[in-house]
Amino acid sequence: MTVVEDRPATDEMLIARRAMIDSQLRVSGVNSPAILNAFNAVPREDFVPAARRAVAYIDRAVPLGDGRALSPALTYGQMLEAAQTTREDKVLVISPNGYLAALAAQLSGSVARADSLADAKGGTFSLILVDGAAEVLPDSLASLLTDEGRIVTGLSDRGVTRLAIGRAVQGKVVATPLAEADFAILAEFAAPKKWSF
Repeated sequence: MTVVEDRPATDEMLIARRAMIDSQLRVSGVNSPAILNAFNAVPREDFVPAARRAVAYIDRAVPLGDGRALSPALTYGQMLEAAQTTREDKVLVISPNGYLAALAAQLSGSVARADSLADAKGGTFSLILVDGAAEVLPDSLASLLTDEGRIVTGLSDRGVTRLAIGRAVQGKVVATPLAEADFAILAEFAAPKKWSF
């Protein structure tokens, strides 16, 4: 029996990582060799608390504490497939966790990570990855994108989260939902509360 607090041996983690790639990513349409190599190169267990290492490769979000979670590997795989990242991309990853940024670094020319949109620095980016779902995409995101830049994030609409890709159009981010995906809703991208009867 495996206890969550126990740290599995390195061999077990390598086996778990391989199983994640074969049974979670490949069977769900994440088949880009570069993306699969990125998942193979980045140890997911290094981005969770020690007490959660044994469950780092499960096919659901892993709680990190303070209301944060590491999204399922499939969510990140779908994001990277939609982003079509190249070595020419300058990437901004908005995430309180470094896992998505580490994956993106395997695929792009440069990566900056910010815990929140307010912390984002470094000029403009050809790709922004937002690790979570937004009910509203702030206009300030558009100012961080290059002319041909794109943003990949989750969008939340009435409790349903979808993977979406967007571009800056006249100072606003216009996003197109692609498919349902498992994202946590981000407080900083929540819709303003409205009063109703």
